[in-house]
Amino acid sequence: MMSTVVKAVLEGGPKDMPARIVPITPPGIELKVPFKGGYEHFKVTRKEQDTPEGRLPVYEWSSRTELAE
Repeated sequence: MMSTVVKAVLEGGPKDMPARIVPITPPGIELKVPFKGGYEHFKVTRKEQDTPEGRLPVYEWSSRTELAE
């Protein structure tokens, strides 16, 4: 059986985030992306977007949490 990586498009959040198309596991729940000493949180939406990698679900930025020093 071939494993398929499910990906999503990130919308919003910091402008300098390097990746806007990221793998998601499992799909359909909130996504936490490590970035600059914290996490950017993205929530799933009903939207989809055409990308060079095909039509992908859109996750929208919702909040940021800092990691304790």
